[in-house]
Amino acid sequence: MKYVGEAPQEELATGERSTRNRVARSILDHGPSTAADLAKRVRLTQAAVRRHLDALVSDGVVEAREQRVYGARTRGRPAKVFALTDCGRDAFDQSYDKLAADALRWIAEASGDEAVMAFARARMAAQAEGYRAAVEAAAPEDRTEALAKALSADGYAATARSAPGPQQGEQLCQHHCPVAHVAEQFPQLCEAETEIFSSLLGTHVQRLATLAHGDGVCTTYVPRSGHATPQTTSVSASTAGRNPA
Repeated sequence: MKYVGEAPQEELATGERSTRNRVARSILDHGPSTAADLAKRVRLTQAAVRRHLDALVSDGVVEAREQRVYGARTRGRPAKVFALTDCGRDAFDQSYDKLAADALRWIAEASGDEAVMAFARARMAAQAEGYRAAVEAAAPEDRTEALAKALSADGYAATARSAPGPQQGEQLCQHHCPVAHVAEQFPQLCEAETEIFSSLLGTHVQRLATLAHGDGVCTTYVPRSGHATPQTTSVSASTAGRNPA
């Protein structure tokens, strides 16, 4: 990967460039991260990681922001985390965003928004067939994790974790979305995806945040009661906008 704003090769040693790309890739795979977390994952000192982060921020690949806190805040200032910018994400993204957006715009103009939603649902239903076997084969308590692994195999860099705070459930997090830029213009893609998650996990799920709305990660809340038999038909689910900061 050659990240946006990269210096000429004679100015940036191959080893430096490779390490910097590893730092950016770790943020892509795991979402907004602290320097300490990055240091552990890429096996560097925090000082070395901060040097690479400073360069990535300077080049517009990464931006610093306050860590989002779910539930009650603890004392002290929230930790600083580093997230990929749109330009940084573009450096990894090889999708044909403009072609897809133009095609969906043509569908909307020719047949209306309902046709776009029908397309989004049909696309996700076909994609979900590759996930269903993995989810159904997992134990009820492991199905969110199974879905995360299936999504990761499709390039979504997904993880599953216990929901923070008093919530009794899990969070399904997608740190990358191949169609995020198209979904900014056509939220039907996110709505159809959320419906499919409900269908696969057999419960009403809630979308808390999305890359398409400018959040650092797509986050879907799955209640503990969601460890049920996956449904074979699409179930409507909440598609709330951005999660409050």
